[in-house]
Amino acid sequence: MYKNFFKLQSNPFTTSPDPRFLYMLPHTREALAKVQYGISYRVGFMVLSGEVGTGKTTILRRALMSLDQRTVHSAFIFNPRLEVLELLEFILADFGITPESRTKSTMLIQLNRWLIDKFRRNETCVIIIDEAQNLTAELLEEIRLLTNLETSSEKLVQIILSGQPELEEMLRQPNLRQLRQRVAVWARTEALTEPQTGEYIAERLRLAGTSELIFLPEAVTEIYRASRGIPRVINVICEHALISAYVADSRQIPAAMLGDVIQDLDLGTPSVLFSSAPKAYSHSDKEP
Repeated sequence: MYKNFFKLQSNPFTTSPDPRFLYMLPHTREALAKVQYGISYRVGFMVLSGEVGTGKTTILRRALMSLDQRTVHSAFIFNPRLEVLELLEFILADFGITPESRTKSTMLIQLNRWLIDKFRRNETCVIIIDEAQNLTAELLEEIRLLTNLETSSEKLVQIILSGQPELEEMLRQPNLRQLRQRVAVWARTEALTEPQTGEYIAERLRLAGTSELIFLPEAVTEIYRASRGIPRVINVICEHALISAYVADSRQIPAAMLGDVIQDLDLGTPSVLFSSAPKAYSHSDKEP
C-alpha cells in the first residue's frame, strides 16, 4: 500500500528470511563464512546459534543459495518436535527420496545408499534443523548417529543445528558431550548496535529501491531502543511506521510518529519523545 508513495520496488521490511536482504555486518559475514566453509569442506557437524530474530535462517538460506544448486542437496527441518521415524521420513522426503518402508533400519539403509551415490558424484548433502533447542535427547542422539554415515575420509552428510542460545547451553550438558565433541564449526548471530541499526534500515530501503532519508536519526534511536537491535523486531517496527507515514501523508518518519507503533506492538513504554506526538501522525482521511 505504501510502495508507490515511497517509490519502492519491493517491501523493504518483510519478516520472511529473504537472502537478498541479508546485511553484511562483520558478525553476519563471519557467521555466513563459517557455514559456507563447513558445507563446502564437509566438516560434518555445525552449530549456528543466536537470539530469536537475529537472522539465523536468512544466513542459512544465503549460504545454500551461494553454493552450486546442481551439486548441493538440502533437507530443511523447520519443526524439530518429531518422533524419530517422523524425522527420518521428513529428511528422506526433503531429499526427494520415497521411503520403501516405514521402519528405522530400512530408511537409514536407503538414506545411506543415496548419500553414497551423491558422494560418488562429488555432490554435497546438508541437513539443517531449525529451532534445534527444542530437540529431545532421543532425537539429538539419533542426529549424532547420522554423523556416522561417512567414508574412511569424509562425512557423507553435513548437519547444521540452528537455534537460540539455549541450544549451546543444552550441548554443554555432560550427557551430550559425545555430540558436542563432534561439532566442527560454531557460528553465532548477534543483535545490532544503534549505528548498525541505522545502517541496516538504510540498506534495506536501498535494496527496495530508494536512497531517500525516510527514517530521521532520532527515529532510528527509538527503533533501536524498542527493538534492542533485533533485526526481526526492527523490521516489524519499520513496516508499521511506513504504513503510519503513508496514512499521515508524511515522506519522513520522526521519532514522534513511532509512539503509537511501539505501543501497539507492545514493545515497551514510549520515551519522552513521544509525549507530544501530534495526532496527525496517527489519523488521516487517507485509506491505508
